[in-house]
Amino acid sequence: MFRSRVATLGVAALVLTACGGNSAEVPKKKTELSLYNDKGAWTKYFDEMGALSKQQIGLGMKPTGYTDSAQYQAFIKASFRTNVKPDLFTWQTGGMLEEIVKQKQVADTTAVWQEAIKAGDLSQDLAPYYTIGGKQYCVPMNVAYWGMFYNKKIFDKYGLKPPQTWDELVQGAETLKKNGVKAFYHTSVLFSFVWFEQLMAGSDPDLYDRLSTGQAKYTDPGVVQVMEKWKSLIDAGYFMNPGDKTDPGDVLKNGKAAMVSFGTWFNTSMTQRDLKSGTDYGFFVIPNVNPALPKTSMIFESGPLCSLAKGDDPDSNLKYLKWWTTADAQKKWASTRGDVSANPKVEIADEALGTVTKDAGGGKYRLVNRYFEATPPPVLTAALDGFGKFVTEPGTYKEVLETIQKAADEYWSTHQ
Repeated sequence: MFRSRVATLGVAALVLTACGGNSAEVPKKKTELSLYNDKGAWTKYFDEMGALSKQQIGLGMKPTGYTDSAQYQAFIKASFRTNVKPDLFTWQTGGMLEEIVKQKQVADTTAVWQEAIKAGDLSQDLAPYYTIGGKQYCVPMNVAYWGMFYNKKIFDKYGLKPPQTWDELVQGAETLKKNGVKAFYHTSVLFSFVWFEQLMAGSDPDLYDRLSTGQAKYTDPGVVQVMEKWKSLIDAGYFMNPGDKTDPGDVLKNGKAAMVSFGTWFNTSMTQRDLKSGTDYGFFVIPNVNPALPKTSMIFESGPLCSLAKGDDPDSNLKYLKWWTTADAQKKWASTRGDVSANPKVEIADEALGTVTKDAGGGKYRLVNRYFEATPPPVLTAALDGFGKFVTEPGTYKEVLETIQKAADEYWSTHQ
């Protein structure tokens, strides 16, 4: 999930996956599907799912994982024009999904959704994230609720507890600073948007939503104030070096920073490092910056698992997507990674994550679509570059906002 090197993919291997006889032959039903994904670190878990699907529905799955998002996206888009086509692939919701659906590249999964909702395997609340033009496309590969992972031993050492208010969070950061510990992780690449979305959603979630639809400007006073708040936290010395290339999982394990804000999928990074929830680390919901808001804003994301509209074996692809939503499949998928599930029937073993999942599903929080999905791709590109510049040069925040707004003006002039 983090930017590093792309998984090595031999050209010969790709050619072999595309072969299977000449075009005049009747396509054979597949017994194993390919699943291309941008989550190379999860190959082990995909392999386990492939073994389970083979056992339960007679259809195996072989993953090919990338660890560089940009190169992965380029490969998938190139596959639309070549004979090397994935049976299944991971993607993003929002503008990126809409883009390839409009190109008629993605299989319609409306029937899968209807059946899964009726069976209680998917929530109706998730459907809008997968709906384009009144139809559903793909199924949830995962769901994630964003909050703060923290090094429990560091918290215990300095008498800190998960904060209930924004002021308590800042007070905790100040305590850590006085003891020579950086409070927060942040980065200048890819996930440079994390603190912008959190501060924006926790200050004015309505304004955040209007930004995503072009009804507000990045130069509006409320957005400028958020950037000034972010700048004040950086100036106070609460953040580690944004150019540090240490994996965030190692950052938290080694105490280079006491807190890391990510989605619940980050729990997999903890379990991969043999860390124990409640002993080595914990998770808390980040309080609103504005305490007057009626509900705590929680960043939410759901990553799609898709199949091509013109795949080699469309029936098998849809059969697999249908199986993926079932409780048996999702119990395996969630438990092996130590994560939450899109299937409401699945019990979450981790107490903190289980509580967050139930509370989020029960309406306790105001769910806010993750910036990466909520923002149109051309605007997102400008924003990621801008936020990456800002975290290394905080004084440039007004210039950064103006640059992002130029990209937004250009996009919305033809997309309103």
